[in-house]
Amino acid sequence: MVKRCTAVISEEEDCYIAHCVKLNVVSQGRSIPEAQANLKEALELFVESFC
Repeated sequence: MVKRCTAVISEEEDCYIAHCVKLNVVSQGRSIPEAQANLKEALELFVESFC
């Protein structure tokens, strides 16, 4: 099952912070695509922890 989540991505001094506000899950990366991929992985682990 595929779900969509809106993320807010902000730029810090040396990285990008990706935050899924609805689930309050946060990750980071050196680029926007890396931050998105890391957030996706964090969200998968977050959801998996409820199963």
